[in-house]
Amino acid sequence: MEHRPRSARIDPGTPVQVRSGYGSSWASGFEVAGVDGDGARYRVRRVSDGQVLPEPFDDDALRRETPPT
Repeated sequence: MEHRPRSARIDPGTPVQVRSGYGSSWASGFEVAGVDGDGARYRVRRVSDGQVLPEPFDDDALRRETPPT
């Protein structure tokens, strides 16, 4: 898991993976749409249809998308 200090927020537009509630796997296809307050909660957009998800995500439920190797 990516560990980052609260000051190292993820900027809007950054591709991210979202932690799934099932087995703690990670789902791709999202980007940060906005940052709430002190950067501890993020608004996330689904890239496939441009929809911003209704609930914000805690910072530990996101990680930057890594390019395929």
